[in-house]
Amino acid sequence: MQQIRSEVIERGGLYELAAGEDVLDSPRYNHDIAPTKVQERTWNKWHITALWVGMAICVPTYTLGGVLTAYFGLTVGEALLAILLANIVVLIPLTLNAFAGTKYGIPFPVLLRSSFGMVGSNVPCLIRAVVACGWFGIQTMFGGLAIHLLLGSLFDGWKALGGTGEVIGFMIFWALNLWVVLRGAESIKWLETLSAPLLVLVGAGLLVWALPHVSLTELMAQPPKRPEGASVTGYFFAGLTAMVGFWATLSLNIPDFSRYAKSQKDQIVGQIIGLPLTMFLFAALGVVMTAASASLVGETVADPVNLIGHIQSPIWVALAMALIIIATLSTNTAANIVSPTNDFQNLAPKRIGRTKAVMLTGLVGLALMAHELLKKLGLLVSDVSLETVYSNWLLGYSSLLGPIAGIMVVDYFLIRKQQLDLPGLYRDGVYPAWNLAGFIAFGMPVALTLMSLGSDMFSWFYDYGWFTGSLLGGLLYYGVCSLRRSLAVRVAKASV
Repeated sequence: MQQIRSEVIERGGLYELAAGEDVLDSPRYNHDIAPTKVQERTWNKWHITALWVGMAICVPTYTLGGVLTAYFGLTVGEALLAILLANIVVLIPLTLNAFAGTKYGIPFPVLLRSSFGMVGSNVPCLIRAVVACGWFGIQTMFGGLAIHLLLGSLFDGWKALGGTGEVIGFMIFWALNLWVVLRGAESIKWLETLSAPLLVLVGAGLLVWALPHVSLTELMAQPPKRPEGASVTGYFFAGLTAMVGFWATLSLNIPDFSRYAKSQKDQIVGQIIGLPLTMFLFAALGVVMTAASASLVGETVADPVNLIGHIQSPIWVALAMALIIIATLSTNTAANIVSPTNDFQNLAPKRIGRTKAVMLTGLVGLALMAHELLKKLGLLVSDVSLETVYSNWLLGYSSLLGPIAGIMVVDYFLIRKQQLDLPGLYRDGVYPAWNLAGFIAFGMPVALTLMSLGSDMFSWFYDYGWFTGSLLGGLLYYGVCSLRRSLAVRVAKASV
């Protein structure tokens, strides 16, 4: 007989939900966004490490050094330092926001119900989902190019397809990504675990290939592309903010993965081992490979897919492209599909299950890349480059996501004291439909960021958007919640 009221069960500091009719019949609940059972939390620190290695080793990471030197005017040394520091900084919200996921087994959109409300949580969820779908499209473009070059190395006739072949490769890779995620979290876990050591070996092999063809001393001594005599501070912190923005999305939805961790220690240690060094080393590899490319293939090539495509040996090209496909697949499935899948389900859990949400993610990602696909088919002429799009997204979206990260941390640790009503997150009546405090704390930093775009005096607020946004968002949320609590106490005393 089905129990009427839900119960919360504690096992070794981890909590799980024995759902009753009050939750099972609620419009806020479905099986896919329900809390994981303790026995389902099987990811140890090495699985978490592998997750980050698999996500960090990808084409955009490889090009980050070039983005910082070309667009932010940094030297190679400054660029690599910015990448390392940014990933140490982003570990703070990553590990803190992962706590609730590990303790209660809840995904990102459900956790947001505490700070933004049962219905209001959909606003930050959709902001997060759109940027994830955009990154999904960008990564799929790289994966599709790798498939095109792989097939071109095996079949001479395929090369003649040109841009059409790239579009076909895109669609093949697009379908492959969706298939992996539809198979569930264990499928992603094993993909990351198996691919991580392989990707590390590939990176080492590329470095051995490149080092004889580049002078590291000359590379580090290259002058920056900024006005002569200009202070490095503003350029460095703008670049640092952009690099924090690279994983700003994951610092929000890390509960989507930490809900499978065995313990808080596993999620903390796994992230510390897996993220900063992997990002730094693979970005450094990209800098070295780009510098060596002129000697290796006769021209400067800034991304590994095109660089390997210049190799004359079909066998080596095929092998390398297969590995790049694996690398991009391991990044894309975990970083860019899992979150919007949960976010879209949060809109209407009873109507949108995992399969529908995965397909919706795929369709939005496809629509966002329609411009680039039409260019490759020769149906559209445009000067907008894919590199420009994603380098601008890094800074712009980090400014919008910063306040959400600050609000989440303050809500869970300072306002809720790490205590959540687990059944209440899945049924109406415990948490408000819309939490005004969350929207004030989110809206004001975003408004100031947008206003600073047209002001030279306050341009720093946009340039350092993630830092200013997260700090101001957290402070405002704490202030509004404290004021509301104080007013409630006064009203209660007055009524006595």
